[in-house]
Amino acid sequence: MRRIRYSVAMSLDGSIAGPNGEIDWILMDPDIDFGELMGRFDTALMGRLTFEAASAQEGGGSLPGMKVCVVSSTLQQEDYPDVTIICDGLEEAVSRIKAEPGKDIWLFGGGLLFRSMLAAGLVDVVEVAVIPVLIGSGKPLLPSPGPRAPLRLTGSRVYEKTGTILLEYAVEKTGQQ
Repeated sequence: MRRIRYSVAMSLDGSIAGPNGEIDWILMDPDIDFGELMGRFDTALMGRLTFEAASAQEGGGSLPGMKVCVVSSTLQQEDYPDVTIICDGLEEAVSRIKAEPGKDIWLFGGGLLFRSMLAAGLVDVVEVAVIPVLIGSGKPLLPSPGPRAPLRLTGSRVYEKTGTILLEYAVEKTGQQ
């Protein structure tokens, strides 16, 4: 079965974006093979705010070759024919997507969606690129109140040129509360 991977950059003080959504502090290490990273996924799952922020980027924030699913109670499917809108039944919809053939699913940005999916036991992997910067305030990796979720380290790598550390954890499903 496909896995849901929360793959995200985080400041050393625990933020995935600045207080206004800023991501200009994220370092792009030349040794990170973004093609290989993106090649693991064929589906991106995101919340409405992340989708709107990505859509506002130059090029419309498109993710070529990926099916895009947006969790939103306000967006209407007919307004976004190129994406799948999940408006209710998150657990059932995500379970259906996971059961489809294909590559892993990228839980893209959005701490609130991560929190909901983690609480529902839907996240399989947490992969965090820790960027060596303190931004002081911002959007946390896991907004409060978050569920307790034991993790097991499955991989790590230090990128010497920027000091970025990539940590990969499996979510231990039996210990979720």
